[in-house]
Amino acid sequence: MVITLIGYMGSGKSSIGKILSEKLNYTFLDLDEVIEKQEKLKISEIFKKKGEVYFRKLESQTLKNILESQDNIILSTGGGTPVFYDNMDSILKKSVSFYLQATPITLAERLDPEKQSRPLIAHLPKTDLPEFIAKHLFERNPFYQKSKFTIKTDGLTPQEIADEIISLV
Repeated sequence: MVITLIGYMGSGKSSIGKILSEKLNYTFLDLDEVIEKQEKLKISEIFKKKGEVYFRKLESQTLKNILESQDNIILSTGGGTPVFYDNMDSILKKSVSFYLQATPITLAERLDPEKQSRPLIAHLPKTDLPEFIAKHLFERNPFYQKSKFTIKTDGLTPQEIADEIISLV
């Protein structure tokens, strides 16, 4: 079985995925990390050198390859993964999906300290972050909401979120 975690950057996909993999004895894969290993470049470098279209095609193919696996996998996707191509349909057909939902304020608080490592938001002043996130969530929510399960993560610890996911699978 593949359990796919989707949500905006900073929603806790990687942290929760690692906890789940330990508790369930599943392999944890971060889609961005898999792509970085394949390409031998950071995601930000792929965007700069080869462009977003190249990255999104590669991301979609890598996602499909992972979803075809019969192994027990916890997959953390990039925040934009469900939006492009038929990625969300593939996620729904080949895995049990969880949308880790957090408010723009919560996401901004989590992302601000690590902003420089996030190319999409590195240029934004702290005061503009919640509005930027809210706009993105508005655009992405129709895709995120297709997940089999939605977990509202505000006020919960990663451990509590992982336990809720386990109770649902």
